[in-house]
Amino acid sequence: MPERARHGWDGLTEPIVEDGSEGLDMARSRRLSRASLRRIGRRCLVVALVLAAIPVVLTFLYLPSFVHPVSTLMLKDLATFSGYDRRWVSIDDVAPVLANSVIMSEDGQFCFHRGVDLGELRGVVDDALAGEATRGASTITMQTVKNLFLWSRPLGSVRKVVELPLAVYFDAVMSKRRIMEIYLNIAEWGPGIYGIEAAARHHFGISARQLSRRQAALLAVSLPNPIERNPAKPGPGLRRLASLIERRASRSGAYVGCLD
Repeated sequence: MPERARHGWDGLTEPIVEDGSEGLDMARSRRLSRASLRRIGRRCLVVALVLAAIPVVLTFLYLPSFVHPVSTLMLKDLATFSGYDRRWVSIDDVAPVLANSVIMSEDGQFCFHRGVDLGELRGVVDDALAGEATRGASTITMQTVKNLFLWSRPLGSVRKVVELPLAVYFDAVMSKRRIMEIYLNIAEWGPGIYGIEAAARHHFGISARQLSRRQAALLAVSLPNPIERNPAKPGPGLRRLASLIERRASRSGAYVGCLD
């Protein structure tokens, strides 16, 4: 076993024996650290796969019309004991002008794209690369999967990465009519007000079937900011937007043909 001479203050020497135990401990510690990292990595992968499988499975479960999905915001309200008002209604029991107004306000290409409006998305990317302010490119399908499976804020950019492929998948599995039915029944129309039936009764005191063209347009233009925009008490700006959407809905034609 190797020996090394160590000189003390008095010039004398004494042998010191090095048995290498410290080096072995360090090597063992590194091996344990790598093994721990691998275990953590495997667990994270399993968790990620399980989370990814949830919307895939739920999408098939939501196909039948008798299934009434709830949104993540509704679940949050339940978890925080806030409560909410949602009354599921078939799309057959909603005034057609409401769905037409929502399409013309939120997603004019709803009947033609496959979950993601690539034209709008390219415009957003071009604006971002040019350093300009970006506009929204969220389709009704994207909003539906966000409301059903994802979160609103924060980490919005991370959510978009997940939202895009989910929207394409959701559109491939679901009919446009079923997507619209789910969206109209989970969209938020005010604090604790979810779905078009609860919204129509809360804001106008009537059922969704009885909505007029004007009321439908006001409800549609309030969707981007339902907490701040009150369709029952619209300001001048909201009234102007509603007038525009009302005109577009009356001439929607083929733009809403997928709902027939």
